[in-house]
Amino acid sequence: MVLSHPTQYYSPWFRWLQARCPDVQPRVFYLWEFGVVPTRDPQFGRTFAWDVDLRSGYDHEFVPNTATEPGTHHFHGLRNPDLAARLAAWRPEALLLFGYKWESHLRAILWARRTGCPLLFRGDSHFLGRGPPGWPRRWPLAFLYRQFAAFLCVGRANRAYFSALGVPEHRLFHAPHAVDATRFDPADPALLDQAAALRQDLGLAPATRVVLFAGKLIPAKQPRELLAAYLAVRPPDSALVIVGDGPERPALEAAARTAPPGSVHLLPFANQSEMPARYLLADVFALPSRGLYETWGLAVNEAMHLGTPPLVSDRVGCQQDLVEEGVTGWVFPAEDSGGLAAALARALAAVAAPGGRDRFRAAARARIAGYTFAQTTAGLAAALAALPRR
Repeated sequence: MVLSHPTQYYSPWFRWLQARCPDVQPRVFYLWEFGVVPTRDPQFGRTFAWDVDLRSGYDHEFVPNTATEPGTHHFHGLRNPDLAARLAAWRPEALLLFGYKWESHLRAILWARRTGCPLLFRGDSHFLGRGPPGWPRRWPLAFLYRQFAAFLCVGRANRAYFSALGVPEHRLFHAPHAVDATRFDPADPALLDQAAALRQDLGLAPATRVVLFAGKLIPAKQPRELLAAYLAVRPPDSALVIVGDGPERPALEAAARTAPPGSVHLLPFANQSEMPARYLLADVFALPSRGLYETWGLAVNEAMHLGTPPLVSDRVGCQQDLVEEGVTGWVFPAEDSGGLAAALARALAAVAAPGGRDRFRAAARARIAGYTFAQTTAGLAAALAALPRR
């Protein structure tokens, strides 16, 4: 497996594979140390390392990155000249590549093609809100994807993306995006206590309906639009909690000063160990991202494991799989200027109705129960079984 850097989403899956799947013996080749050593994230505007274990319990190695400016924000940000030699020394029977947009990923593809090692692909791109590109832009992608023998599709929009680019159906395998559900248990007494303490610290009454936004405060995620929608609706007995840092914070602070006292709370960036209590605090988790930015939205998985229903735009990649309007959450059209406010009003009214909170919590947890490491692994196993024999 070749992956840019350790993440809080994939490292637990690799650990799960190592412990439960003796027939699959993965080694992960990481190309950058972001997340495990303190690194500045320009969108968060701060230097940090994740505070959960991303390295133990599975076989991996870090391939030295010689990029002048390491990172995933440009093609040459992952430059690892030793990658081919490291792969050759380990002699994998198949190579799973996570993404393709960097120098070292193309280096890995060339190595695999030269040695005859079957290639698998994992990505979560979609065409929501834009449709497939014209032929001049489509043919390079179609050519690239012809190099792969199998694709691990994270959901419906991602599967449609590969199909539109000419990937045949027999090469597509359902391997849904999943998170470590053990970290997001709504019955965990410690998490319940943390959520109750946070509610008390914020001065929120037990009956106050809470809308949560958590993430980078950048325009693509629309935190300002969410705050404007909340102020337009002005729902009684409710509060908006925004967790994160980024360039939008000054504008959010200015807008929050116009809100009724105690109704809008701006909290700083929260590391991974702090997030479950914040999800558990909320009645609605809002991810109103626009454009092509939100290829899936794994924070939605995390929130739903804790029984918090999501409110998302129709450009969020997980929407078709996880968010059913009025059942497991709420959806608004990204291009509708009043759509976010209308959806927010529907959501708050729904959770305030008799039995509403419990109904949506149960529905959210039931839907996300099909998005676990076991299901992801089943897709990987099916893809490996279908590979041509060497």
